[in-house]
Amino acid sequence: MSISIDLHAHSNISDGLLTPAELMEHAAMQRVDVFALTDHDDTAGLQIAESEAARWGMQLIKGVEISVTWKRRTLHIVGLKIDPEYPPLKEGLAKIRAGRHVRAAGMAAGLEKIGISGSLEGAYAYAQEGIISRTHFARFLVEQGIAKDNKAVFKRYLVKGKPGYFEHEWANLEEAISWITGSGGVAVLAHPGRYELGRTNMLLLLEEFRALGGTAIEVVTGSHTVDQYVEFAKYAHQFGLKASQGSDYHGKGISYMGMGRLPTLPGKCIPVWQDWDEVKHFVRKPEQDSPPVQLSL
Repeated sequence: MSISIDLHAHSNISDGLLTPAELMEHAAMQRVDVFALTDHDDTAGLQIAESEAARWGMQLIKGVEISVTWKRRTLHIVGLKIDPEYPPLKEGLAKIRAGRHVRAAGMAAGLEKIGISGSLEGAYAYAQEGIISRTHFARFLVEQGIAKDNKAVFKRYLVKGKPGYFEHEWANLEEAISWITGSGGVAVLAHPGRYELGRTNMLLLLEEFRALGGTAIEVVTGSHTVDQYVEFAKYAHQFGLKASQGSDYHGKGISYMGMGRLPTLPGKCIPVWQDWDEVKHFVRKPEQDSPPVQLSL
């Protein structure tokens, strides 16, 4: 029996569409066995996710995705097997979330200058009780008919050099990794193929990441191409890093890849979960072997 592992996904605590409970149900219906909830800069969904994982016969890996500024670029570091009650982690994430409100106001002001009004209130309506993110602005702009989809919004309005972009300083790389490892967790460089760093900066980043205590990079992830699986498997081998995988699922219609559809890691990769008891001792319940049910979510 092969085990289905997905170590990167989001609920509506950050910028996903589903509640933590709905997300766990969806993962279970897609036959995911070992699952990490990794909301952006927030761990508020983990308690519910843990109880729902037990209900569905899944193994939850407690996670988070931390926003980081490195050489004036925004990167994301996933923490896996974290202790969400570790004080420096809790305090650091709270500071990042406060900064998100500052960034949101700056983004809205930029959009206002080109005649797009109401974006701040619109974005917060989508965020509800969760953090505020660029994805919430994108959903509002799509709803208003200003762009056809989230991808078009980011390209035309929300990336560097566009009206809705607002430069913001997140945590630094050392802080993020220390919060994760200090809590007993594993630091993973998320979706490195999205950063467009160029080879020289990628080598510098991976060297620094490893030196600061980083453990793994995402090799197979929703936004990577097949060629990038191979590319980042080679980087992992070069730097002695383990490999992780995750769909980066946000919800139907706004995700790179559906859950339960991840290809296997390239052959020479050492999985980040290689020595995890949660994987070694996982046993799928017999009733889980029935065909998965597709939810209309």
